[in-house]
Amino acid sequence: MIDHRTLRVALLGAGSVGSQVARLLLEHGDDLAERSGASLELSGILVRDLDAPRDVELPRELLTTDAENLIVGADIVIELMGGIEPARTHILTALNSGADVVTGNKALLAAHGAEIFDAADQVGASVSYEAAVAGAIPIIRPLKDSLAGDRIVRIFGIVNGSTNFILDKMDREGLSAEEAQRIATDLGYLEADPTLDLEGYDAAQKAAILASLAFHTEVAMEHVHREGIESITADMIEGARRAGFVIKLLAVCERLPGADGEDESISVRVYPALISRDHPLATVHGGNNAVFVEAEAAGPLMFYGAGAGGVQTASAVLGDVVSAARRHIAGGVGVGESARQSLPTAEIGRITTRYQITLEVSDEQGVLATIAGILNDGGVSAATVEQTVDDEGTARIVIGTHRAREQALSDTVARLAQSDVVERVASVLRVEGE
Repeated sequence: MIDHRTLRVALLGAGSVGSQVARLLLEHGDDLAERSGASLELSGILVRDLDAPRDVELPRELLTTDAENLIVGADIVIELMGGIEPARTHILTALNSGADVVTGNKALLAAHGAEIFDAADQVGASVSYEAAVAGAIPIIRPLKDSLAGDRIVRIFGIVNGSTNFILDKMDREGLSAEEAQRIATDLGYLEADPTLDLEGYDAAQKAAILASLAFHTEVAMEHVHREGIESITADMIEGARRAGFVIKLLAVCERLPGADGEDESISVRVYPALISRDHPLATVHGGNNAVFVEAEAAGPLMFYGAGAGGVQTASAVLGDVVSAARRHIAGGVGVGESARQSLPTAEIGRITTRYQITLEVSDEQGVLATIAGILNDGGVSAATVEQTVDDEGTARIVIGTHRAREQALSDTVARLAQSDVVERVASVLRVEGE
């Protein structure tokens, strides 16, 4: 048997992911040693409460509340605490002590990624974060390494399993938003405070990370356009179905070519959008995630799988741990981030998209002509127009537009809302995936 060098691994956090990471390190130590070339010794697990109940029974002697003594002396530090502080301080302490860091903390990386990567560069350490986006799906390493020699044009997909579960329940079972959210909460897809998921913050943090990698540009959270699913109703889901679409919360990151005196820029955005029922993203059900990457040379690539779950995400964490261990054994400095291009982030108004606009209107002659005039004045062309009158006498017009600048489309919707013939703008959704 090979006598492997021993590396000390400190684990910060023993929640649903952390406890599974600890279990796998303890149960599969021999296998991990063969893959990494090092014996990975779990030196301790930082917890807030030594007696708190946990998903996995962990050896009590490994639990500690003393972060500094655990971190200093570790070769690899795994941070799975979540939040900004004290996670940021602990990671910086680990890097300054010469340890490599593995983290799944998307909120921290989206807010302080540049600071953390700079600290790693200063000491030649590595920061790995495959688990920060899309759970078990390997997307970070392909963007960072496999596609580093290509030019990525666009990334779009489903990166939040909780909202996908809710929208999928509404679409396939005809549930109301409230019913679907209650089930998601009961099954653990939503936290007691579901704001991060429902209002799109979680997806926006992941979009910022993906865009930073894909376009080699630091993307701040305040530059990510964010809309959540709070306004999505069962009627909107049904209307999308009748039109041959499904509604998904999408993260979209794309290059915008320079035109009319504008420089090349990038757009990073999160919003609920219509996807054709024939599109592969329409078949992503439950809590799964799927990400499309479009590169100039490689062409379109799709990454699909479990976007959350303790043991699934632990798989991504341990992949990073094995890579960090191999680096320790081989020697040399860690590979830094390549956020050097510094492309500007465009306002949402600069993107080119198309809308589906649903209007409740007066049931009288001349309505369509008035609406057509407003569209024409705004430079917006209608691709489809459908008019219906329900049993209660409410007239409804659904307009599908051709592609146009977002600013022109949103200005036109504002003028429609002010028109005397429009009683209410029932919904406005963008169409993606075409």
